[in-house]
Amino acid sequence: MGAEGMRKVCVVGASGKLGQYMVRRCLERGYEVVGVCREQSVPKLAAFDGRMTVVPGPTNDPDVIRRAVEGCDGVLTVLVPWGVRQYASGTAQAVLDHARPGARLVFSCGWHITRDGEDRYSRMFTLGVRIATVLGRLVRAVEIDDQVEACRRVFDSDTRWTVVRGSTLKEGDSEGLPVWSRHVGDPVLASDRTRRVDFALFMVAALTDDELVREAPAIVGCRTPSALAHARGPASGG
Repeated sequence: MGAEGMRKVCVVGASGKLGQYMVRRCLERGYEVVGVCREQSVPKLAAFDGRMTVVPGPTNDPDVIRRAVEGCDGVLTVLVPWGVRQYASGTAQAVLDHARPGARLVFSCGWHITRDGEDRYSRMFTLGVRIATVLGRLVRAVEIDDQVEACRRVFDSDTRWTVVRGSTLKEGDSEGLPVWSRHVGDPVLASDRTRRVDFALFMVAALTDDELVREAPAIVGCRTPSALAHARGPASGG
């Protein structure tokens, strides 16, 4: 779907930092924007009053998502592994079930998600994910495994999906569109840093990039040392 076919976009998880950046990018592109967030988080979107439609409610509620994505050409979804009630997989499934046929679906997650098992992780990274998984489960606050399940459902679907896998996120002014690779372990990704505002930029750009349909790009900031060192090499995507 080219830029001319993208008119109305739903941002699922609009009240978070990444979500707000995506809302702003979509509005800059002239899209009609619908945002979904929990009712208690609606005030976080006050800066966009009168410029977007907000559908309050849990993002894993099928009825909430059905109302929000109606008529949307694209859906941007932040897969948040909150709690221990399959929040991420419930959100992903609701989007897969209710987005219109042919809509562009773009999901966000971290590098720990792998599509084909060919990603190469450092021991430190793998240990960190294991610790986060165990601690999150113990305090019943985060369910990393459910984000894995959410992405599995996306990968197995016959929709026009893209799963954007973000490196360590930092705040700051935009550096430009991140570069990407199909697999973690590619030298271009070695810096493991992306500005959050640029993660949002990549997500929104993916809506109209048909080369990213059914891809799971792992991204890194375009001005990081590893990206600059490999700027002209075959490892660099984007």
